[in-house]
Amino acid sequence: MLTLRGGAGSAQCDGVMRRDFLRVGALSVMGLSLPDLLRMEAAQAATGAGSRARARNVILIYLGGGLTHHDTFDPKPDAPAEIRGKYAVIPTRLAGIKYTDQMPRMAECSDLYALIRTQVTGSDHHETAAQWMLTGNYGVMQGGDYPAIGAIVTHETKPLNTLPPYFAIPRNHSFTWELGKSAWLGEQYESFKTGDPSKPDWKVTNLALQPDVSVERLNRRKTLLQCVDSLARRVEGSADLQSMDAFYQRATQMVLSPEARAAFDLSKESDQTKERYGKTDRWGMQALLARRLVESGVRFVFLQYSAWDHHAKIFESCDKMLRPFEQAVAALLRDLKERGLLDHTLVAMFGDFGRTSKINKDGGRDHWGNAGSMLFAGGGVRGGQVIGATDERGEYALERPVRPPEVAATIYDALGIDYSRELVTPQGRPVRILPDAEPIRELYG
Repeated sequence: MLTLRGGAGSAQCDGVMRRDFLRVGALSVMGLSLPDLLRMEAAQAATGAGSRARARNVILIYLGGGLTHHDTFDPKPDAPAEIRGKYAVIPTRLAGIKYTDQMPRMAECSDLYALIRTQVTGSDHHETAAQWMLTGNYGVMQGGDYPAIGAIVTHETKPLNTLPPYFAIPRNHSFTWELGKSAWLGEQYESFKTGDPSKPDWKVTNLALQPDVSVERLNRRKTLLQCVDSLARRVEGSADLQSMDAFYQRATQMVLSPEARAAFDLSKESDQTKERYGKTDRWGMQALLARRLVESGVRFVFLQYSAWDHHAKIFESCDKMLRPFEQAVAALLRDLKERGLLDHTLVAMFGDFGRTSKINKDGGRDHWGNAGSMLFAGGGVRGGQVIGATDERGEYALERPVRPPEVAATIYDALGIDYSRELVTPQGRPVRILPDAEPIRELYG
């Protein structure tokens, strides 16, 4: 929030003295003022998705902690018991391809997506692997982290309407600290955190009027901002303030926008739809919100499905987690398809890495950066295919390893973003969006 105090003799504007506090940006979105958001839109007016874009929206489902690929999408039924685990296998809609019996809905809709069985992150460390997967860049650049994929998308494309272009459900990924942030691009390109829509008292309060702000009061503030803008033109170094009034008018439109209100109103969904996603499960309601956001015109949705770091008692955890997880993801894919949204929405699902083949002494699987499973759907992706294969133990890629830069390049390419372009850091250093990388071309073959 920005607070200005005018001089003691300031003139009145709409009955309020400038010597009074003018609280600019009191309507905030997830910690950012709406004027900041709208300033971001103006700053990228000259950019946008190119004509070669395959997709308009992206849903990135992030499996923080590292999903066990042996017990889901890449079972090894002929391996020894300490590798194959406890689950039986079931057929999918793809000839010769089997999943574990914990994934029946994903097996049934396997024609809607492409499965990659050869994610190679290259690190077994959570924070390192997550940062690589969420940025597409290895290591840490001088001066800090690389910006997350969602932040780059927000920087390089235009918002589709008055809604913020980048949401995280329920928040950004975090392990010991928050990962996948906008970094040096600045907070105006950060995600807007929705919180957990499965909570009984959930509401996105910062996308609605604050309790003490009526519509009449909001309109009055627009007039106040005209005074602020006039004052700012006489203050050295006040370029941001000079245009605040225009941004604030747009901010008002956003807060009062029926698009914003409708996008988060899960009561509009039928009980049948909610049951399909998993009405009583947090992941089900989060996936449903993701669909509503892209349907409402949000460019990039980060959907965090964490808690897969099972170093002990992995089957006790997976018995509880896998069915609600796969129900939510399958429902999301089918719903997007039935509504005609999958054609222009790229869905990508991956995590830090896979898990070790051998079950450890504590009945868990440990970190494994040499193999894992990923999923891509929509936005022109050819469903009903499997890319890559692992060895008989599920430890290494036998063919077509897919690494973090290729994943990011695929998302950028789908949106028509030139990821070879250089951006300039606040220190004046030119930095390419991605290192030399190609999209996963097989997805479109």
